Amino acid sequence: MIYPITVYGEPLLRKVAKPIEKDYPKLDQLVKDMFETMYHSDGVGLAAPQIGLSVRMFVIDASAAAEEEPELDGFKKAFINPEILELKGDEWVMNEGCLSLPEIREDVARPEFVKIKYLDENLDEQIEEYGGFAARVIQHEYDHLEGKLLIDYLSPLKKRMLKSRLTNISKGKVKTSYRIIIPGTKK
Repeated sequence: MIYPITVYGEPLLRKVAKPIEKDYPKLDQLVKDMFETMYHSDGVGLAAPQIGLSVRMFVIDASAAAEEEPELDGFKKAFINPEILELKGDEWVMNEGCLSLPEIREDVARPEFVKIKYLDENLDEQIEEYGGFAARVIQHEYDHLEGKLLIDYLSPLKKRMLKSRLTNISKGKVKTSYRIIIPGTKK
């Protein structure tokens, strides 16, 4: 099932997501649906709050970046109840976009490496360290679980410059190739 994407202005995007319990109903189907939704929306990552679910899970498929970073070949994972254990390395800037902020792309500085503990699709605990693009996507999606958006990394001036575009997004006055949930409307 392809879910519509929750966009800027929806209060759920600013809430800290709740942990997923071991008996969460149809978790395997939710993982599949999130990947399907992400692919349909041309994303490389998708967090549960972006589909209107306030639970601590995100999916990533960064294999499209394997040409620049060969270690990303086949990098497709679900991260359930993730916890960032460490951020390290120099911060580097990259232009980021977000399915919940359509038509907005901004430069964001993030640490080069992330160490993360999470449950995989089989609910087995993993502790792994990632660098480069994978680390960036993980940090971006993890932010969604903490109620943060990429615009939170921008200067006050830059945020003011984006104000009318953000207002338009919150009113559904934006063009996307995927369905969106306009804040304040029925889902």
